[in-house]
Amino acid sequence: MDCKTFEKMIPDFIDDKLEYAQLARFRDHYVSCQECREELAIQYLVREGMARLEEGSAFDLQKELDRHLDEARKKIAYNVGILKLGVVAEIAVMTVIGFGVMWILFH
Repeated sequence: MDCKTFEKMIPDFIDDKLEYAQLARFRDHYVSCQECREELAIQYLVREGMARLEEGSAFDLQKELDRHLDEARKKIAYNVGILKLGVVAEIAVMTVIGFGVMWILFH
């Protein structure tokens, strides 16, 4: 992913609208690009800060952004786990089918 694509995805990231594949690419780029980390922090702080100022509530936006990023990491890890479980289940089913076919053919 390039920086321009990352920047376009920031609003959807903040609104939790990124699908798994988009979120994974977004986070990978975030981890590898200092400029985009700064851009995300700026956009998050401006957007969420303005909303909180209008509400008049106290806030720690950097802490909230860190929590949002941690939730994204957990979503990615969960989806990777589900994908791996699916692969294992598929292999198990194919193995059972293979043994069933071999048993039918040789008995």
